[in-house]
Amino acid sequence: SGIDFPRPFDIYRKVPKDLTQPTYTGAFISILCCFFILFLFLSELTGFIATEIVNELYVDDPDKDSGGKIEVSLNISLPHLHCDLVGLDIQDEMGRHEVGHIDNSMKIPLNQGDGCRFEGEFSINKVPGNFHVSTHSATAQPQSPDMTHNIHKLAFGENNFASVAALASHDYILKIVPTVYEDLSGRQRFSYQYTVANKEYVAYSHTGRIIPAIWFRYDLSPITVKYTERRQPFYRFVTTICAIVGGTFTVAGIIDSCIFTASEAWKKIQIGKMS
Repeated sequence: SGIDFPRPFDIYRKVPKDLTQPTYTGAFISILCCFFILFLFLSELTGFIATEIVNELYVDDPDKDSGGKIEVSLNISLPHLHCDLVGLDIQDEMGRHEVGHIDNSMKIPLNQGDGCRFEGEFSINKVPGNFHVSTHSATAQPQSPDMTHNIHKLAFGENNFASVAALASHDYILKIVPTVYEDLSGRQRFSYQYTVANKEYVAYSHTGRIIPAIWFRYDLSPITVKYTERRQPFYRFVTTICAIVGGTFTVAGIIDSCIFTASEAWKKIQIGKMS
């Protein structure tokens, strides 16, 4: 004879079918429950598959392997200034002062040589400073340089600015925020976000001449923004589904029981009135 496991331990006891009574109300509630469970299941499944991006702030230098440098890419057009006059100057609070930066840069003539497109990639120190496009590196300074310009690209991002004041100097004040993006695999990418404000003014030298330039003044924020991709754990998904199924059937059972009890009581009242 086999081992007879004690049946009193069965918490899922069965009720004989002849002791149960199907009702139209119960059938209607059961159908509603199935649709409701299906809707919640699909909603939870969509949330489980989707990736959530969580952001946080902290004080730190995220890219410690950069050697204290930030790579910058600049692409700017000056349609009314000859390429021989265009130059890039870089200076910062660490004492760097470079006039006419030429490494990793190129000048492309525009408008039959009357204009110039400057494209360059360079690095700046992680300290407050500025870089500017001007005629400071030219052998001979022009009488009235026209600094009308269009910024096609400024990486850490992309902007487009247009200016109509020809002899004005232009200041772009940048607040650079270090940014870290971490994907689901844990791989981190380091980049920079920035906010920008700009103004125009007319600058004069000590001789009274107008010396326009396009300035990019930057300052680095000590706050780092981190974006992290996250996905709901599978165990939490299973727990939620179990809660949905169990909770829906429990609540539906209570509602059905209340309706059945009320209908039976009403029937008894009606029978009592008839008798």
